[in-house]
Amino acid sequence: MSALSNAVKYLLFDVESVADGAAISKTRYAHRGLSPEHAISLFRQELIIEGGRDFIPYTYHIPVAVVAAKVREDFSLMEIVSLDEPHFRPATITKFFWTGWERYGRPTLVTFNGRSFDLPLLELAAFRYGIPIASWFNIHGKTYEQYRNRYNLQSHVDLHEILTNFGSTWFRGGLNLAAGLIDKPGKLDVQGNMVQDLYAAGKLAEISEYCRCDVLDTYFVFLRVQLLMGRVTPEQEKELVDAARQLLESQAEAHPAYRAYLDQWARCNRESSL
Repeated sequence: MSALSNAVKYLLFDVESVADGAAISKTRYAHRGLSPEHAISLFRQELIIEGGRDFIPYTYHIPVAVVAAKVREDFSLMEIVSLDEPHFRPATITKFFWTGWERYGRPTLVTFNGRSFDLPLLELAAFRYGIPIASWFNIHGKTYEQYRNRYNLQSHVDLHEILTNFGSTWFRGGLNLAAGLIDKPGKLDVQGNMVQDLYAAGKLAEISEYCRCDVLDTYFVFLRVQLLMGRVTPEQEKELVDAARQLLESQAEAHPAYRAYLDQWARCNRESSL
């Protein structure tokens, strides 16, 4: 296989994060002497009263799992990796992400709603841990060539932005709906709002496995968007999907989430054929 065929053209990723209770206690409840756990609990209660949801804003979060799929120029899936597995250290995860993006030649980042959550969270994590990311900021480039420019699809393809015409509409249902519309599993047993409690229980590996499933859904939505844009044919999309399925089957023993994903995928296919 040529070096070109092994080059990473797209780096598709998803972040799972948890609230930093110590930071919340220190900045939001200064001088009250709250434990990190108490600060998180109190903040969640306040959020429910204010808006009915207890999800703490990303500005108080640290990354605890980042899973990335390396994708070739022909949109084929090379591999899926979980950064800093099995340790899942937030500072190391952050450093690995940004240095990896640089080492692979600054591939196009691909996310689902990453412009609103994943990327700013990782930028803020770099700020927190003192990790320079000058290449990402490339502030001396022309405005339309800067990597952080919202409309620069060479640097970042946010599938949510594509499906909403850059925020012109509201895509209610999120990645779960987008995956379901193309007969892919969508959310399994773990939901995003469960990550904080899983982290508190020390279930870091389970969080990482859940993140792998979100990356898979994102990859298949990415392929369908390429079909929508005329960059792949229906036949090519099917070949790419089949190849990804074979990769999952070959690694299902090592990753329990893959087996669950494949089982749910089979059920989706049976239901769609009825």
